[in-house]
Amino acid sequence: MGVEALKKIQEEALLAGLGIMDARAVDEWRAEWLGRKGKLGMALGLISELTASERPEFGKVGNLVKETLEGRLVAMMSSVESVEGQLDWSFPGVEPKVGHLHLTSQTIREVQNIFSELGFRRARFPEVDWDYYAFESLNMPKDHPARDDWETFFIANDKGRIKTGAKGKQVLTPHTSNAQVREMERGELPIRLINISKTYRRQSGPRHLPVFHQFEGLLIDEGVSIANLKGVVDYFVKRFFGEGVQTRLRPHHFKFTEPSFELDISCVICLGTGTVSGGKCRICKGGWLELGGAGMVHPNVLKAGGVNPKKYSGLAFGWGVERTMIMRSGVNITDIRTLYKNDLGFLEQF
Repeated sequence: MGVEALKKIQEEALLAGLGIMDARAVDEWRAEWLGRKGKLGMALGLISELTASERPEFGKVGNLVKETLEGRLVAMMSSVESVEGQLDWSFPGVEPKVGHLHLTSQTIREVQNIFSELGFRRARFPEVDWDYYAFESLNMPKDHPARDDWETFFIANDKGRIKTGAKGKQVLTPHTSNAQVREMERGELPIRLINISKTYRRQSGPRHLPVFHQFEGLLIDEGVSIANLKGVVDYFVKRFFGEGVQTRLRPHHFKFTEPSFELDISCVICLGTGTVSGGKCRICKGGWLELGGAGMVHPNVLKAGGVNPKKYSGLAFGWGVERTMIMRSGVNITDIRTLYKNDLGFLEQF
């Protein structure tokens, strides 16, 4: 007996309650499903047979199923009383369930609010874009692996041929960096924007989704330096993860930034020590967790956007919303796909 069995009981009970129009049938339904020896009660009584790790989720789902069936019972009783002309207005009402924003949507709003404190404005750009903005203008050569159809989703026409135009092939944006040159082409400097959008890649697994969200930061002005980059990421990390979390910029290589860095944060589980209760931290293995990429905008990218690299410089960073979210203390998710399984037992916790 597990969570799926509880959900099946709920489904069968709700189906059995359809069309009930008299008090006797309602009472029989209550006894069969919610009574002391009813199907739900018998199922919940088996919680002692579960392992310690299975019990919390089983209990939560069991409570949700019980609330749902009790709500259905009240609704049936009210319906029967109305039909029989004996409605008791003193009977307590059924409080409607109020939903809330998905955890990803909550995170997007929080990210936007944090960067707005630094003067970044949110802008939106196409999710279906051209190869030029997704790759070419970002200093990525034609033979770059990301431009392979095994990595990126290309858009085909009704004859199965990839759509092409003056700016190359049409793609589902693999990252939010297509915002960079599009924003520079507007010709309004300085630039300080945050782009939060869905992105698409041919990846699926415990740490990857074919459709996920990224937030892209871009700051272009005179005299922008690595010190500014460090200051921006430090501010965000401390506001989002907590004052005690440290950051480090680790040298890396990206085609559209120079120099380029991977941004690491100190582990929020072991507090950067790499150990928990005398053993190695199973989350970070060494005190640090990789958050995402960052760097100084490559001069070739500035030129592609019509910006003079001798006068202006810029910083950029792009991180996954879901990845950033699950690294937060208290959000214990080992499989990122859990976020989108529509499991109320999970979603109701946030």
